[in-house]
Amino acid sequence: MEEPGKRPREAWGSKLGVILAVAGSAIGLGNFLRFPVKAAQNGGGAFMIPYFISFLLLGLPLMWVEWTIGRFGGGFERSTAPGIFETVWKKNRFIKYFGVIGIFGPTVIFTYYTFIESWLLGYSVFALTGKYAGCTDQGSMAGFLQAYQGLVQNEHFSSVGTAYLFFLITFTVNILILCVGLRAGIERVCKLGLLVLFAFAVVIMIRVVTLGSPDAARPDWSVNNGFGFLWNPQWAKLKEAKVWLAAAGQIFFTLSVGFGVILTYASYLRKQDDVALSGLTAATANEVAEVILGGSIVVPAAFVFFGPQGTTELAKGGAFNLGFVTMPLVLQHVAFGQFFAFAWFFLLFIAGVTSSISLALPAIVFLQDEFNLDRKTASILFAFVTFNLCQIVIFFNGQGALDEMDFWGGTFCVVVFALIEVILFAWVFGMDKAWSELHSGSDIRIPKVYRFIIKYVTPAFLLLVLGYWIVQEGWPTMKLENVPGEKVPFVIGTRVLLIDLFALLSFLVWLAWRKRGRKESAA
Repeated sequence: MEEPGKRPREAWGSKLGVILAVAGSAIGLGNFLRFPVKAAQNGGGAFMIPYFISFLLLGLPLMWVEWTIGRFGGGFERSTAPGIFETVWKKNRFIKYFGVIGIFGPTVIFTYYTFIESWLLGYSVFALTGKYAGCTDQGSMAGFLQAYQGLVQNEHFSSVGTAYLFFLITFTVNILILCVGLRAGIERVCKLGLLVLFAFAVVIMIRVVTLGSPDAARPDWSVNNGFGFLWNPQWAKLKEAKVWLAAAGQIFFTLSVGFGVILTYASYLRKQDDVALSGLTAATANEVAEVILGGSIVVPAAFVFFGPQGTTELAKGGAFNLGFVTMPLVLQHVAFGQFFAFAWFFLLFIAGVTSSISLALPAIVFLQDEFNLDRKTASILFAFVTFNLCQIVIFFNGQGALDEMDFWGGTFCVVVFALIEVILFAWVFGMDKAWSELHSGSDIRIPKVYRFIIKYVTPAFLLLVLGYWIVQEGWPTMKLENVPGEKVPFVIGTRVLLIDLFALLSFLVWLAWRKRGRKESAA
């Protein structure tokens, strides 16, 4: 019987809906920008060996872990990590506070991801209106981007005002979708959004693979050689630990595992809804978008116009440089370039929206579950907090605030949270019970070797990645070793705000459980 005053739980409209929602969460900017850059920087085709090993030993196991314990927690009407962790380990009264990471991380990422996402909406409009048409080389296009971000002033933008307008529109779109709810908002947007995204991506991919060399004197600057540049293996790179670390990091980033988002999505499944095939399907859809589409657009297109040396330098410049500087320049040289440029930026905008709404969901659902708020009220409270945090990213973008948030929310928390999840699943919940739960209502049988992988290999792999990463990058970042002196106050200020946010979420968890305990005592 439903508790008096308790709001009825939402539910997915269809199995396809939840699969597309999880796929939409995973398919983001990393598929089309980050992946080709990481591949080009880390051995080309050789990068795919540690990449697929990481997919099989980290990505898939964690995907199944999150789908399974998310559905399990949903059976107890718990939809976020604190409550779900407690249902898995009932005897430990502190485990719920480890679950705070699964709300904190996505919330922090949301605050800077929506700002980056808004750049894509702005550039979609600029592509159609020809705003950056006068930028015909790398320097001028990079200057356009910096001025748009408010980092410099030039003839294109005198302040961050235009970027702020597009941020307001993007932020509002996200919150409106979240206010509408699970089925009418998130599920519907992901279904339509992924259809448009894939359609645009295929159109652009076809245009890229049919590009001819623009310079008759350099016939080797071709699409085929561009694919070769990206995929020809540099086997010596496999000896470098950083390549393996980059591959593992890309799998985390691209599948959205370790964020706490999939836990929340899966919690709205029924007990006998499949999670084994659904998790595999969502992961496969993401890999198609990343390896086939993401790997067939940016780098091959850049190679045709800038050659091997130019593309190498562009790849060193990072994902933003390729996406916002190189691609607009390339598409200026093709027929109907304005349309293709619009399609490029708008597909990335859609990918951003389907990801950012998923990042917002754990915090909103936590407020719904634990404080019995309706979706609209919870979404508005979330919007109030994150909107204020976004101002730090917008106005202190050049002072290290975005990098700091990405470090704690998008890197450190993700690996730590994934490690906690897999230990809870395999060692606390117990592998026998976990395996049975994973296959409850399953449409497929997962190979038994994954019992061993989930229990031993995945946590060992995570510990290795975490340990190596802390030594290589973690300690220097924590100690501000690579932060210029003038940026140190801003970075420390950002850290203080993040600590305050984590403390606030921990307090809300304590308050919710205290309230729950009083109700149980009264009953």
